[in-house]
Amino acid sequence: MVGDWVSLRVRPGPAVSLNAMTELLARIAQRTDPAAFHELYQSYGPRVKVYLVRRGVDAATAEDLAQETLLTVWRRAALFSSERGSASTWIFTIARNLWIDRLRKEVPWQELPAAHAAETSPEPLPDEVIAESEVQKRVRAAVAELPAEQQRVIELAYLEGLSHGEIAARLGLPLGTVKSRVRIAYQRMRAAVEDLK
Repeated sequence: MVGDWVSLRVRPGPAVSLNAMTELLARIAQRTDPAAFHELYQSYGPRVKVYLVRRGVDAATAEDLAQETLLTVWRRAALFSSERGSASTWIFTIARNLWIDRLRKEVPWQELPAAHAAETSPEPLPDEVIAESEVQKRVRAAVAELPAEQQRVIELAYLEGLSHGEIAARLGLPLGTVKSRVRIAYQRMRAAVEDLK
């Protein structure tokens, strides 16, 4: 019933007085009167569209928002109170709020310039290179300060990629000793580079 009028392109109807507007809203709120809505829509649909276009909204979006505004008026007519303001102020406030909501939801699409369309460089950024260099330097210094037996298990574990069992077999040590040395060495090294995180 309402959709039949909303889908039509609206031609401005005669201006409706403020008292008549309040009466139309009351009829819509109390009886969901389609004739009252049609009259309201004919009068305010074009005005809301013009209001939005003057604020920079493109014509198609303004028409969509005008329809959405009047549908909101149809659904919420019972919320209107003439004591808090005029009917036209209420309708235009709904339109403005719907427009703001639409703006918040939209993310404007922008095409990147051709120079940015190329693949990203595989080279690390300068600050990443400096940070990585600093980490490596601190790790080397931390390893150099470890006792010789801890240095050896760290080299075998991290540089050669051996498991704790393989290290134990190679060095002829109990597995628990290897695990203990790796754990203690790792804790010391972590303390040396912790501030770089």
